[in-house]
Amino acid sequence: MKRFASAALLAGLTLVATAAMAQQQPVRDVSGRHHPNLARAQHQVDEAYRSVVAAQQANEFDLGGHAQRAKELLDQANIELKKAAEVSNEDHEHH
Repeated sequence: MKRFASAALLAGLTLVATAAMAQQQPVRDVSGRHHPNLARAQHQVDEAYRSVVAAQQANEFDLGGHAQRAKELLDQANIELKKAAEVSNEDHEHH
């Protein structure tokens, strides 16, 4: 029984940690000096994410899962912006 309780507790903690990570804002990690347009886009993704969080809070998170999906897509957009900057960096290194 102790083993089951421990496993259930671990599963619960993992779920809470995953949910907490999903609530974190996208990281701004594109250099504004090297990539001003991509950095601006990353800033706009961050602002959009904050607006979605505010909408969720104002509506007590009752948005049919669409706000959460929008946040996931914003996270993905942020990752793609970082990858675009990395590709640009690689291209400049080879020239």
